[in-house]
Amino acid sequence: MADSAKGRPAAAGPGGKGLTAEQVVARFNRLRQEQRGLASKTAELELELNEHGLVIETLREVDPTRKCYRMVGGILVERTVKEVLPALEGNREQISKIIETLSQQLQSKGRELNEFREKHNIRLVGEEDPRQTPKDGTEGGKGSAAGVLVS
Repeated sequence: MADSAKGRPAAAGPGGKGLTAEQVVARFNRLRQEQRGLASKTAELELELNEHGLVIETLREVDPTRKCYRMVGGILVERTVKEVLPALEGNREQISKIIETLSQQLQSKGRELNEFREKHNIRLVGEEDPRQTPKDGTEGGKGSAAGVLVS
């Protein structure tokens, strides 16, 4: 399943012919799942970032000596606004950095997925073959027999 230095698939099937269609589909689906996981985590952290922003905005308008409650490790603790506000701002900065890192990983995973699709001629159900000529059939379907169809 590993790629050699020349970019060809390693011998995995009988006779060293490379990845089987099932292995290609399995790897493609795994890459898609990883991409979805990154996108899901990014969206979740963006919501959390927005919540932090709303809370920080609200706490800036109240008296710094006022009591407020904060969840720390599943335990609700009583603090003052002046103690909680800097911690929330620090958390917001960390979340922003994590979102930036995840976005870069998501872009990298997308490029990897597209390269894998092109390398193995993977088409999704309902997707036209980009190498196929528009319904005139003048090229005789050149190269389309080796593609993998994924649902």
